[in-house]
Amino acid sequence: MPTRSVSIEDYNFHLEDFIAEERFNRIKAFAADKALPCLVIDLDVIRGKYQELKKSLPFATIYYAVKANPHDEVLALLRDLGSCFDVASRYELDQLLRLGISPERISYGNTIKKAKDVAYFYEKGVRLYATDSMTDLNMISDAAPGSRVFFRLLTEGLGADWPLSKKFGCHPDLVRQLVKAAVRFGLVPYGISFHPGSQQRDVGQWSSALTSAGQLFHSIREEIHVELKMVNMGGGFPANYLEPTDSVAEYAEGIKRFLDNSFKDLWPEQIIVEPGRSMAGDSGIIVSEIVNIAKKSVHERYTWVFLDVGKFSGLIETLGEAIKYPIYFEGSGQAVETIIAGPTCDSMDILYEKCTYKMPRSAKIGDRVYIFTTGAYTQSYSSVCFNGFPPIAAYILK
Repeated sequence: MPTRSVSIEDYNFHLEDFIAEERFNRIKAFAADKALPCLVIDLDVIRGKYQELKKSLPFATIYYAVKANPHDEVLALLRDLGSCFDVASRYELDQLLRLGISPERISYGNTIKKAKDVAYFYEKGVRLYATDSMTDLNMISDAAPGSRVFFRLLTEGLGADWPLSKKFGCHPDLVRQLVKAAVRFGLVPYGISFHPGSQQRDVGQWSSALTSAGQLFHSIREEIHVELKMVNMGGGFPANYLEPTDSVAEYAEGIKRFLDNSFKDLWPEQIIVEPGRSMAGDSGIIVSEIVNIAKKSVHERYTWVFLDVGKFSGLIETLGEAIKYPIYFEGSGQAVETIIAGPTCDSMDILYEKCTYKMPRSAKIGDRVYIFTTGAYTQSYSSVCFNGFPPIAAYILK
C-alpha cells in the first residue's frame, strides 16, 4: 500500500487551529540553522494577546506575571504597551529596573519572601505587597513601613489544569485578622487577591472567589471600618493547548457579571489581573529533534519516541500530564500511537504515557518535532545542566 500524506484526523489536533501556515513556515525557516532544542517566540502574538485582554477587560490593570516568560524582549514589549508587572523575587525586580520600568508599576506578589528582600524592594521604591500570614505581614511592617498590602484568599483551583491551591492564600477569617493587624502596624490595607488556578477551564471559579471577596469587602467595612479599594483576580486565563477552552472574551463576559453580582454598584476602585500563561503561551514553539524511536517488546502496541527536550529542559508542566501541549510531527504514512519521553537519564522524564500522541509512520531519528503553545513556563522552568544539558535557548522570531 502506498504511503499517503498524514491527514489532520491522524493527529491529536488540527494544525490550523494553532498556527497559520505562513507563520509556521516562517518559524521553520527561522529555526533551520538553530541548534536544537530551542524555543522560538513571536512577539506579535504577545502584542495581540495584550490588546485582546485590554479590550475584553478595559476596566482592569494588567500586571504581567514575569515568571511566565522573563525574556528581556518580552518584558520590553509589555513595558511599551503599558503593562504593570507581578514580581516574585528580587532578581525579577532587578531585571525590570534594568529595563527602565518604574517601581510604581511593580507589585511584589509572592507571599513567601525574606525580610531582606522586602527591604530591598522598599529601598527600590516598590510599595505594593501581597501577604497571607501574620508573620509575613509583621515582616512587611518592619521592612516596608507604610506600604499598601493586599491579602490573598485561599482557593481550591478546581477545574484548573495547573492548580495553585494549598500553598498560597488564607481563609477569610484570617484575612479579617490581618486587616486589623495591618492597621495596627501602620500599613495600608489595600485589597483582596485570589488566583483561580492556572489554565482554569471553569469560569465559575471566578464567581465563587469574587463572592468571597465581595463579602470580605462588606464585612471589613462594617466591622473594622476599613475601606478596601482593590481586587486582584490573579491569572488563570487559558492558553491554546490540546484541550479546547473558551476565549478570553467569553471569560471576561462572565467575570463582569460576577463582579456586578458581588459588588453591585460599588465596584472596587482598582481591579487587577495578572496574566502570564494566556499572555505568552501561544507565542512560543519549541523546535525539537527525535533522538530515538523504539519498542520495549516485540508485541508492544505503543512506539516510544525520545526527544531532545523533556521535563528538565522546559516541559516540567507535563508532570501528571497536566498540560497537554500540541505536538506536530512532519512526515507521511498512517499514524502510529506513541509514548513521548525526554533525553535524560531519569525515569521521571516521560512526557506523555497515559495520553498517547500520534505521529506519522515515516518519522525517523533526526526529524524535527514542533511543540506548540510553549511560550510560557518553559524556558523559565528549564533546569541548569541536569545531565549536563544546558538550559533551552530562546530566540525572538525576526
